Amino acid sequence: MIRVAAVGDIHLGPGSAGTLRPAFDTLHEQADLLLLAGDLTRHGTAEEGEVVAGEVAGLGVPVVAVLGNHDYQSDQEAEVTAALDRAGVTVLEGEGTVLDIGGVRVGVAGTKGFGGGFAGRSGGEFGEPEMKDFIRYTRRCADGLRKSLTMLREADCAVRIALTHYAPVPDTLAGEPLEIYPFLGSYLLAEALDEGGADLAVHGHAHHGTEHGMTGEGVRVRNVAQPVIGRAFAVYHLPVHAGGAAGDGGVTARAGAVGAH
Repeated sequence: MIRVAAVGDIHLGPGSAGTLRPAFDTLHEQADLLLLAGDLTRHGTAEEGEVVAGEVAGLGVPVVAVLGNHDYQSDQEAEVTAALDRAGVTVLEGEGTVLDIGGVRVGVAGTKGFGGGFAGRSGGEFGEPEMKDFIRYTRRCADGLRKSLTMLREADCAVRIALTHYAPVPDTLAGEPLEIYPFLGSYLLAEALDEGGADLAVHGHAHHGTEHGMTGEGVRVRNVAQPVIGRAFAVYHLPVHAGGAAGDGGVTARAGAVGAH
């Protein structure tokens, strides 16, 4: 059983140092890795990146992250990434990483993703250059996710996880105004999940959304934005079959696993 801790939208700022560390210090007792689903900072400054790095450094478990839209706000995303890298965090964008957790090869594919909407109510590559660029950027993110998941499958990872900031399905947006769905995610990310294959997908971004969702092909999707999960991190259990093969997509959430941190 692989225990995956995940949280997004922690929005740490200059005065946030130490706010999450007490909860994170317990993480190694409850989880085998930590996923950070973007919007780690408030305004994407290098100073805020250092605060985040201090909260997650030396936790005793691997930490993998993607950035979110807030982390791009000040055009210092490279500096934020560098601060996290110095703290031992693997930051992904259109890439995958393989972790050895108790002899089990666990793969994580990550991209920030982008918007565009969902099947039947989505934008297209038509019209003004700005609209074409919008959708093409989302498509590039989804293509990177698909290729990374495929690479992890070819690397014989027993468990594969997709990590994004933007949502791949509308299910986990329930509670958000319908008018802003196109700015919260894209069906192209779900297509990448279904074609590349994953045992679990986690994202953030939708503060007023819902935790549980699923793609058309049955990939479990979890919205781990901190306002949604209501605690420092959620923990999900991914079964690993004897012989190293991952389970059939079943995911169990450990009720009360992290308490009210």
